[in-house]
Amino acid sequence: MTDVIASPLHTEHVALGASLTPFAGWDMPLRYTSDLAEHTAVRTAAGLFDLSHMGEIGVSGPDAARLLDTALVGNLGALRLHGARYTMICAPDGGVLDDLIVYRLGETAFLVVANAANHDVVVAALRERAAGFDVQVDDASLRTALVAVQGPRALEVLGATPGLTGADELAAMRYYSCLPVTFDGVEVLAARTGYTGEDGFELFVDAEHTVALWRALLGAGEPFGLVPAGLAARDSLRLEAGMPLYGHELDTTTTPYDAGLGRVVRLDKVDEAGAVLDFVGRAALAARSEATATRTLVGLEGLSRRAGRPGHLVVGGDGSVVGEVTSGAPSPTLGHPVAMAYVTPDVAEPGTELGVDVRGRVEPVRVVALPFYRRPQG
Repeated sequence: MTDVIASPLHTEHVALGASLTPFAGWDMPLRYTSDLAEHTAVRTAAGLFDLSHMGEIGVSGPDAARLLDTALVGNLGALRLHGARYTMICAPDGGVLDDLIVYRLGETAFLVVANAANHDVVVAALRERAAGFDVQVDDASLRTALVAVQGPRALEVLGATPGLTGADELAAMRYYSCLPVTFDGVEVLAARTGYTGEDGFELFVDAEHTVALWRALLGAGEPFGLVPAGLAARDSLRLEAGMPLYGHELDTTTTPYDAGLGRVVRLDKVDEAGAVLDFVGRAALAARSEATATRTLVGLEGLSRRAGRPGHLVVGGDGSVVGEVTSGAPSPTLGHPVAMAYVTPDVAEPGTELGVDVRGRVEPVRVVALPFYRRPQG
Protein backbone atom coordinates (compact mmCIF):
# COMPACT_ATOMS: atom_id res chain seq x y z
CA MET A 1 0.00 0.00 0.00
CA THR A 2 2.18 2.84 -1.23
CA ASP A 3 -0.50 5.24 -2.50
CA VAL A 4 -2.81 7.09 -0.14
CA ILE A 5 -6.10 5.21 0.04
CA ALA A 6 -9.41 7.01 0.31
CA SER A 7 -11.99 5.63 2.71
CA PRO A 8 -15.33 4.60 1.16
CA LEU A 9 -16.68 7.51 3.23
CA HIS A 10 -14.25 10.11 1.88
CA THR A 11 -16.93 12.25 0.20
CA GLU A 12 -19.04 12.11 3.38
CA HIS A 13 -16.14 13.43 5.44
CA VAL A 14 -15.51 16.26 2.96
CA ALA A 15 -19.20 17.20 3.01
CA LEU A 16 -19.10 17.32 6.82
CA GLY A 17 -16.11 19.68 6.74
CA ALA A 18 -13.65 17.22 8.25
CA SER A 19 -9.94 18.00 8.52
CA LEU A 20 -8.31 15.09 6.72
CA THR A 21 -4.87 13.69 7.44
CA PRO A 22 -2.68 10.91 6.05
CA PHE A 23 -2.70 7.98 8.47
CA ALA A 24 -1.02 4.61 7.81
CA GLY A 25 -1.43 5.05 4.08
CA TRP A 26 -5.04 6.26 4.28
CA ASP A 27 -6.65 9.71 4.06
CA MET A 28 -8.70 9.82 7.26
CA PRO A 29 -10.66 12.42 9.26
CA LEU A 30 -8.67 13.96 12.09
CA ARG A 31 -11.60 16.01 13.39
CA TYR A 32 -14.89 17.51 12.19
CA THR A 33 -15.43 20.34 14.70
CA SER A 34 -13.18 20.32 17.76
CA ASP A 35 -11.29 17.55 19.53
CA LEU A 36 -12.88 18.49 22.84
CA ALA A 37 -16.44 18.47 21.50
CA GLU A 38 -16.01 15.10 19.83
CA HIS A 39 -14.31 13.57 22.87
CA THR A 40 -17.03 14.86 25.19
CA ALA A 41 -19.81 13.59 22.93
CA VAL A 42 -18.41 10.04 23.13
CA ARG A 43 -18.17 10.20 26.92
CA THR A 44 -21.67 11.66 27.40
CA ALA A 45 -23.72 10.55 24.38
CA ALA A 46 -22.20 8.90 21.28
CA GLY A 47 -19.65 9.33 18.52
CA LEU A 48 -19.55 7.87 15.02
CA PHE A 49 -16.11 6.84 13.76
CA ASP A 50 -14.86 5.76 10.36
CA LEU A 51 -12.36 2.95 10.98
CA SER A 52 -12.15 1.70 7.42
CA HIS A 53 -8.35 1.92 7.56
CA MET A 54 -8.18 -1.12 9.86
CA GLY A 55 -7.13 -4.42 8.33
CA GLU A 56 -9.70 -7.22 8.03
CA ILE A 57 -8.21 -10.65 7.35
CA GLY A 58 -10.33 -13.76 7.03
CA VAL A 59 -8.84 -17.06 8.20
CA SER A 60 -10.93 -20.09 7.29
CA GLY A 61 -10.67 -23.80 6.64
CA PRO A 62 -10.39 -27.04 8.63
CA ASP A 63 -7.13 -25.93 10.26
CA ALA A 64 -8.09 -22.29 10.95
CA ALA A 65 -8.12 -22.62 14.74
CA ARG A 66 -4.87 -24.62 14.74
CA LEU A 67 -3.16 -22.00 12.59
CA LEU A 68 -4.21 -19.14 14.84
CA ASP A 69 -3.12 -21.03 17.94
CA THR A 70 0.27 -21.54 16.32
CA ALA A 71 0.61 -18.04 14.85
CA LEU A 72 -0.74 -15.92 17.73
CA VAL A 73 -0.07 -15.81 21.46
CA GLY A 74 -3.67 -16.42 22.56
CA ASN A 75 -5.78 -19.57 22.74
CA LEU A 76 -8.07 -18.91 19.80
CA GLY A 77 -9.18 -22.51 19.42
CA ALA A 78 -11.02 -22.14 22.73
CA LEU A 79 -12.87 -19.01 21.56
CA ARG A 80 -16.63 -19.50 21.61
CA LEU A 81 -18.78 -19.01 18.51
CA HIS A 82 -19.39 -15.27 18.00
CA GLY A 83 -16.81 -14.50 20.67
CA ALA A 84 -13.99 -11.97 20.33
CA ARG A 85 -10.52 -11.95 21.86
CA TYR A 86 -7.77 -9.37 22.20
CA THR A 87 -4.45 -10.99 21.30
CA MET A 88 -1.08 -10.34 19.68
CA ILE A 89 1.10 -11.66 16.91
CA CYS A 90 4.74 -11.80 17.95
CA ALA A 91 8.10 -12.36 16.30
CA PRO A 92 10.18 -15.40 17.31
CA ASP A 93 12.07 -13.19 19.79
CA GLY A 94 8.81 -12.23 21.53
CA GLY A 95 8.59 -8.70 20.12
CA VAL A 96 5.08 -7.55 19.23
CA LEU A 97 4.36 -7.33 15.49
CA ASP A 98 0.82 -6.11 16.17
CA ASP A 99 -2.03 -6.30 18.64
CA LEU A 100 -5.20 -7.75 17.19
CA ILE A 101 -8.82 -8.60 17.83
CA VAL A 102 -9.94 -12.01 16.57
CA TYR A 103 -13.62 -12.83 16.07
CA ARG A 104 -14.93 -16.39 15.68
CA LEU A 105 -17.54 -16.38 12.92
CA GLY A 106 -17.97 -20.16 12.69
CA GLU A 107 -16.39 -23.46 13.63
CA THR A 108 -13.74 -23.01 10.94
CA ALA A 109 -13.98 -19.28 10.19
CA PHE A 110 -12.33 -16.35 11.97
CA LEU A 111 -11.88 -12.62 11.33
CA VAL A 112 -8.55 -11.09 12.35
CA VAL A 113 -8.55 -7.29 12.70
CA ALA A 114 -5.14 -5.64 12.48
CA ASN A 115 -3.92 -2.08 12.89
CA ALA A 116 -3.67 -0.20 9.60
CA ALA A 117 0.05 0.51 9.98
CA ASN A 118 0.79 -3.20 10.42
CA HIS A 119 -1.63 -4.58 7.85
CA ASP A 120 1.04 -5.77 5.42
CA VAL A 121 3.17 -7.30 8.19
CA VAL A 122 0.25 -9.25 9.67
CA VAL A 123 -0.99 -10.56 6.32
CA ALA A 124 2.52 -11.67 5.36
CA ALA A 125 3.15 -13.33 8.73
CA LEU A 126 -0.17 -15.20 8.70
CA ARG A 127 0.42 -16.44 5.17
CA GLU A 128 3.94 -17.53 6.01
CA ARG A 129 2.81 -19.29 9.18
CA ALA A 130 -0.07 -20.97 7.30
CA ALA A 131 2.34 -23.21 5.39
CA GLY A 132 1.32 -26.83 5.92
CA PHE A 133 -2.15 -25.97 7.26
CA ASP A 134 -5.42 -26.57 5.39
CA VAL A 135 -6.48 -22.94 5.60
CA GLN A 136 -7.18 -19.85 3.52
CA VAL A 137 -5.92 -16.40 4.50
CA ASP A 138 -8.07 -13.80 2.74
CA ASP A 139 -7.08 -10.14 2.93
CA ALA A 140 -10.50 -8.46 2.78
CA SER A 141 -9.31 -5.05 3.97
CA LEU A 142 -10.13 -3.04 0.84
CA ARG A 143 -13.47 -4.80 0.36
CA THR A 144 -14.55 -4.20 3.96
CA ALA A 145 -15.41 -0.97 5.73
CA LEU A 146 -15.69 -0.49 9.48
CA VAL A 147 -17.68 2.14 11.33
CA ALA A 148 -18.06 2.39 15.09
CA VAL A 149 -20.75 3.88 17.32
CA GLN A 150 -19.21 4.50 20.74
CA GLY A 151 -20.69 6.03 23.87
CA PRO A 152 -23.32 5.48 26.56
CA ARG A 153 -26.17 5.97 24.06
CA ALA A 154 -24.69 3.74 21.35
CA LEU A 155 -27.26 1.00 21.80
CA GLU A 156 -30.11 3.51 21.53
CA VAL A 157 -28.63 4.86 18.30
CA LEU A 158 -28.49 1.40 16.74
CA GLY A 159 -32.01 0.60 17.91
CA ALA A 160 -33.30 3.73 16.17
CA THR A 161 -31.39 3.20 12.90
CA PRO A 162 -33.84 2.46 10.07
CA GLY A 163 -33.10 -0.72 8.16
CA LEU A 164 -30.84 -2.18 10.88
CA THR A 165 -32.19 -5.45 12.25
CA GLY A 166 -31.40 -7.26 15.46
CA ALA A 167 -31.65 -4.45 18.05
CA ASP A 168 -32.92 -6.84 20.74
CA GLU A 169 -30.09 -9.26 20.05
CA LEU A 170 -27.54 -6.43 20.18
CA ALA A 171 -28.83 -5.37 23.61
CA ALA A 172 -28.26 -8.91 24.90
CA MET A 173 -24.73 -9.18 23.52
CA ARG A 174 -21.86 -9.52 25.95
CA TYR A 175 -18.83 -7.27 25.76
CA TYR A 176 -16.28 -8.77 23.36
CA SER A 177 -18.73 -10.68 21.23
CA CYS A 178 -20.10 -10.31 17.71
CA LEU A 179 -23.31 -11.09 15.87
CA PRO A 180 -24.40 -11.05 12.20
CA VAL A 181 -27.23 -8.56 11.61
CA THR A 182 -28.54 -6.91 8.46
CA PHE A 183 -28.89 -3.37 7.18
CA ASP A 184 -31.35 -2.94 4.32
CA GLY A 185 -30.96 -6.64 3.59
CA VAL A 186 -27.15 -6.53 3.53
CA GLU A 187 -25.21 -8.59 6.09
CA VAL A 188 -23.33 -6.59 8.70
CA LEU A 189 -21.14 -8.01 11.45
CA ALA A 190 -21.84 -6.12 14.67
CA ALA A 191 -19.22 -6.42 17.42
CA ARG A 192 -19.50 -5.10 20.95
CA THR A 193 -15.91 -3.92 21.00
CA GLY A 194 -14.18 -0.56 20.77
CA TYR A 195 -11.19 1.61 21.58
CA THR A 196 -12.68 4.41 23.65
CA GLY A 197 -13.37 3.00 27.11
CA GLU A 198 -17.12 3.34 26.50
CA ASP A 199 -19.78 0.83 25.57
CA GLY A 200 -20.29 0.67 21.84
CA PHE A 201 -20.37 -1.32 18.66
CA GLU A 202 -18.14 -1.78 15.63
CA LEU A 203 -19.94 -2.56 12.38
CA PHE A 204 -18.17 -4.41 9.55
CA VAL A 205 -19.87 -3.96 6.19
CA ASP A 206 -19.06 -4.37 2.51
CA ALA A 207 -17.42 -1.15 1.35
CA GLU A 208 -20.07 -0.46 -1.29
CA HIS A 209 -22.82 -0.19 1.36
CA THR A 210 -20.92 1.98 3.83
CA VAL A 211 -22.28 5.38 2.79
CA ALA A 212 -25.90 4.30 3.27
CA LEU A 213 -25.13 2.85 6.71
CA TRP A 214 -23.14 5.93 7.77
CA ARG A 215 -25.96 8.30 6.76
CA ALA A 216 -28.56 6.16 8.52
CA LEU A 217 -26.54 6.10 11.73
CA LEU A 218 -25.91 9.86 11.63
CA GLY A 219 -29.58 10.60 11.11
CA ALA A 220 -30.78 8.19 13.77
CA GLY A 221 -28.16 9.33 16.25
CA GLU A 222 -28.73 13.06 16.07
CA PRO A 223 -31.58 13.09 18.66
CA PHE A 224 -29.31 11.17 21.04
CA GLY A 225 -26.41 13.61 20.70
CA LEU A 226 -24.31 11.51 18.34
CA VAL A 227 -21.66 13.38 16.35
CA PRO A 228 -19.04 12.23 13.85
CA ALA A 229 -15.66 11.92 15.56
CA GLY A 230 -12.13 11.79 14.17
CA LEU A 231 -8.79 10.22 14.95
CA ALA A 232 -7.79 12.95 17.43
CA ALA A 233 -10.73 12.21 19.72
CA ARG A 234 -10.16 8.48 19.32
CA ASP A 235 -6.61 8.91 20.55
CA SER A 236 -7.50 10.98 23.63
CA LEU A 237 -10.31 8.56 24.48
CA ARG A 238 -8.10 5.47 24.29
CA LEU A 239 -5.39 7.22 26.33
CA GLU A 240 -7.85 7.95 29.16
CA ALA A 241 -8.91 4.29 28.99
CA GLY A 242 -5.27 3.17 29.26
CA MET A 243 -5.36 1.29 25.97
CA PRO A 244 -2.04 0.74 24.17
CA LEU A 245 -1.30 2.18 20.74
CA TYR A 246 1.05 0.32 18.44
CA GLY A 247 4.17 2.36 17.79
CA HIS A 248 3.86 3.97 21.22
CA GLU A 249 3.29 1.40 23.99
CA LEU A 250 3.87 -1.59 21.69
CA ASP A 251 6.50 -2.33 19.05
CA THR A 252 8.94 -5.01 17.96
CA THR A 253 11.28 -4.23 20.88
CA THR A 254 8.45 -4.73 23.37
CA THR A 255 6.97 -8.00 24.62
CA PRO A 256 3.42 -8.29 25.96
CA TYR A 257 4.92 -8.67 29.45
CA ASP A 258 6.70 -5.31 29.18
CA ALA A 259 3.37 -3.64 28.47
CA GLY A 260 1.62 -5.30 31.42
CA LEU A 261 -0.33 -7.50 29.00
CA GLY A 262 1.21 -10.85 29.82
CA ARG A 263 -2.31 -12.14 30.49
CA VAL A 264 -2.93 -12.41 26.73
CA VAL A 265 -0.04 -14.88 26.35
CA ARG A 266 -1.21 -18.46 26.84
CA LEU A 267 1.89 -20.49 27.56
CA ASP A 268 -0.41 -23.33 28.64
CA LYS A 269 -1.90 -23.91 25.18
CA VAL A 270 -1.88 -27.57 24.19
CA ASP A 271 -2.31 -29.37 20.87
CA GLU A 272 -4.83 -32.10 20.07
CA ALA A 273 -2.60 -34.71 21.73
CA GLY A 274 -2.39 -32.69 24.95
CA ALA A 275 1.22 -31.64 24.43
CA VAL A 276 2.33 -28.05 25.03
CA LEU A 277 1.80 -26.10 21.82
CA ASP A 278 4.93 -24.43 20.44
CA PHE A 279 3.49 -21.20 18.99
CA VAL A 280 5.70 -18.56 17.37
CA GLY A 281 7.62 -16.71 20.07
CA ARG A 282 6.74 -19.14 22.87
CA ALA A 283 10.27 -19.90 24.02
CA ALA A 284 11.25 -16.24 24.23
CA LEU A 285 8.01 -15.29 25.96
CA ALA A 286 8.31 -18.13 28.47
CA ALA A 287 11.78 -16.91 29.36
CA ARG A 288 10.57 -13.30 29.61
CA SER A 289 7.72 -14.36 31.92
CA GLU A 290 10.29 -15.64 34.42
CA ALA A 291 12.80 -12.81 34.05
CA THR A 292 13.12 -9.76 36.25
CA ALA A 293 11.50 -6.77 34.55
CA THR A 294 13.75 -3.91 33.52
CA ARG A 295 10.89 -1.51 32.72
CA THR A 296 7.21 -1.22 33.57
CA LEU A 297 4.36 0.58 31.82
CA VAL A 298 2.64 2.98 34.21
CA GLY A 299 0.14 5.79 34.21
CA LEU A 300 1.27 9.30 35.08
CA GLU A 301 -1.15 11.85 36.49
CA GLY A 302 -0.04 15.38 35.71
CA LEU A 303 0.13 17.71 38.72
CA SER A 304 0.57 20.86 36.60
CA ARG A 305 -1.04 22.12 33.41
CA ARG A 306 1.59 21.03 30.86
CA ALA A 307 1.27 17.54 29.42
CA GLY A 308 4.12 15.17 28.74
CA ARG A 309 4.29 13.95 25.16
CA PRO A 310 5.78 10.87 23.50
CA GLY A 311 9.56 10.86 23.83
CA HIS A 312 9.67 13.18 26.83
CA LEU A 313 11.96 11.86 29.56
CA VAL A 314 10.68 10.85 33.00
CA VAL A 315 13.01 11.85 35.85
CA GLY A 316 13.29 10.92 39.51
CA GLY A 317 13.64 13.21 42.48
CA ASP A 318 17.41 13.37 42.02
CA GLY A 319 17.06 14.39 38.38
CA SER A 320 18.14 11.01 36.98
CA VAL A 321 16.31 9.64 33.97
CA VAL A 322 14.02 6.76 35.00
CA GLY A 323 11.86 6.36 31.90
CA GLU A 324 10.20 7.81 28.83
CA VAL A 325 6.66 8.90 27.96
CA THR A 326 4.96 6.82 25.26
CA SER A 327 1.61 8.68 25.08
CA GLY A 328 0.45 11.85 26.75
CA ALA A 329 -2.12 14.63 26.48
CA PRO A 330 -4.47 16.78 28.53
CA SER A 331 -7.45 14.68 29.67
CA PRO A 332 -10.74 16.37 28.74
CA THR A 333 -12.68 14.10 31.09
CA LEU A 334 -10.43 14.37 34.13
CA GLY A 335 -9.29 17.96 33.69
CA HIS A 336 -5.56 17.38 34.06
CA PRO A 337 -2.75 15.91 31.93
CA VAL A 338 -2.28 12.15 31.73
CA ALA A 339 0.45 10.04 30.19
CA MET A 340 1.65 6.49 29.86
CA ALA A 341 5.35 5.81 30.24
CA TYR A 342 7.85 3.03 30.60
CA VAL A 343 9.79 3.51 33.83
CA THR A 344 12.22 1.46 35.90
CA PRO A 345 10.46 -0.91 38.34
CA ASP A 346 11.81 0.87 41.42
CA VAL A 347 9.66 3.95 40.68
CA ALA A 348 6.57 2.15 39.34
CA GLU A 349 4.57 2.01 42.58
CA PRO A 350 1.33 4.08 42.47
CA GLY A 351 1.75 7.26 44.45
CA THR A 352 5.39 7.73 43.50
CA GLU A 353 6.06 11.36 42.55
CA LEU A 354 8.26 11.91 39.51
CA GLY A 355 8.80 14.57 36.87
CA VAL A 356 8.52 14.81 33.10
CA ASP A 357 10.94 17.01 31.17
CA VAL A 358 8.63 19.08 28.96
CA ARG A 359 10.86 21.16 26.69
CA GLY A 360 13.44 21.83 29.38
CA ARG A 361 11.13 22.31 32.35
CA VAL A 362 10.38 19.46 34.72
CA GLU A 363 6.64 19.11 35.29
CA PRO A 364 5.49 17.17 38.39
CA VAL A 365 3.59 13.89 37.90
CA ARG A 366 2.36 11.06 40.11
CA VAL A 367 2.34 7.36 39.21
CA VAL A 368 -1.23 5.98 39.12
CA ALA A 369 -2.79 2.66 38.20
CA LEU A 370 -4.18 2.27 34.69
CA PRO A 371 -6.71 3.00 33.32
CA PHE A 372 -7.17 6.66 34.14
CA TYR A 373 -10.88 6.47 33.34
CA ARG A 374 -13.50 3.74 33.78
CA ARG A 375 -16.99 4.22 32.46
CA PRO A 376 -19.78 4.34 35.06
CA GLN A 377 -21.49 0.99 35.55
CA GLY A 378 -25.19 0.41 35.69
